[in-house]
Amino acid sequence: MNEVSSNEGESENVHSVCDILGTLRRLADKQDRISIGNVLDAVGDRSYGPALMLPALIEITPIGGIPGVPTLLATIIAITAAQLLFGKEHLWLPQILQRRSVSGRKLHTAADKLDGLARWLDKWFHGRMARFVHGPWPRISAALVLLLCLTVPPLELLPFASTAPMVAIIAFGLALLVRDGLLMVIATAAAAASMGLGLGLVDSSNLLGGS
Repeated sequence: MNEVSSNEGESENVHSVCDILGTLRRLADKQDRISIGNVLDAVGDRSYGPALMLPALIEITPIGGIPGVPTLLATIIAITAAQLLFGKEHLWLPQILQRRSVSGRKLHTAADKLDGLARWLDKWFHGRMARFVHGPWPRISAALVLLLCLTVPPLELLPFASTAPMVAIIAFGLALLVRDGLLMVIATAAAAASMGLGLGLVDSSNLLGGS
């Protein structure tokens, strides 16, 4: 089990959601299959914001409708968030996860579907209330992301329900990426709402075997 290594060249400068989607498209244009390791190599092993966002962005596309994919993506996010929580400088993922891949065509299509959302996010969120992205806040966000990831496996049994925690995770990742404290506050509120909604859905659907 190794740290993410840069086998495909130097990482790119990623400063916005549109930059992330551009990175995905360039990878998809160069290779028939894109692994998780390829993507993380491209964004860099110090980039926790993009590393949190990318799996969550993929989950809200049609790829996220494949059974088992939301839980896999939540696992990747949880491993990333745990390292942020404990202050690890370089991102690490086990090789078994780094080797998981998707076709370049599907990845390119997924990136295209997110264009409108990416432009909207980049337009509205950038560098406000900076005190909420420094000090303890990155670790607070990591702890909340871990809790959100725990809600994904049961929610995956309900159509599209796992999208709610992923949207909150996207907000946390973007807040870290663009250093937007206002978005960090919004993400924290969204996380609380998502966890409450998730618990309500699980309870009402008796997914945990309740009476």
